[in-house]
Parts: sequence; C-alpha cells; structure tokens
Amino acid sequence: MTYFQRLLVNTLTFIALTVIFPNMFHVASLFTALIAAFVLSILNGFLRPFLVLLSLPLNFLSLGLFTFVINAGMLSITSNLVGTAKFGFSSFGAAILVAVIMSIVNLIVTEHSMQKFTKE
Repeated sequence: MTYFQRLLVNTLTFIALTVIFPNMFHVASLFTALIAAFVLSILNGFLRPFLVLLSLPLNFLSLGLFTFVINAGMLSITSNLVGTAKFGFSSFGAAILVAVIMSIVNLIVTEHSMQKFTKE
C-alpha cells in the first residue's frame, strides 16, 4: 500500500467516523480530514517511534494495549495542530476509540492489499 493510498484511507476513515460518532468526533470538511491525515502521517513518522520506545515497559506490561493510548495521543496532537474547531474530540476516551477503530481499518485494508499482492 502506497503512502497516498494510506492517506486516502485515513481521510475516508476520519469522514466516516465523524458521521458515525457526531457527538464524540468532529471534522469540519473533507479538506480538513485530508490535512489531518497528512499531519498524522508526519507525526507517526517522526514522533511516534520515540514515544513507543519510551513506553516500552508499559507496552510490555499491558501486552501492547498501551499502543492505543499512544495512537490516541497522536490523534490529540493532530487535533491541536490542525485546530480543535476543525478537527477535534470530545474527550481523550473518544480519541482512544477512534484510534482503535482506525487501527482495525488500517489492519483490514493493509491485510487485503497484502493478499492481493501475494496472489499476483
């Protein structure tokens, strides 16, 4: 899966989740969702590896579930950078829920693209 495909999947996931959870998650427009997906990809590329390394003991003790908290933190930082009026969460729990759903969606899409790749 290319970078632009992943960016598109995250953008569409943001739009879908704001329709499914309108009281918990807000995205102002499609363009805002695209910008948020881009900012999230930059944060995941540069900041997330350090946070995962620093939280390795907590990840070990929680059997990897603390990763969802890190992902929610990345989403919260994205919300602050994009602007909470355009892209925001009602609470940190909402950010965790969105992080879990986005992880599942990305797992499904990545798994599907890998199966397609191995068949060819």
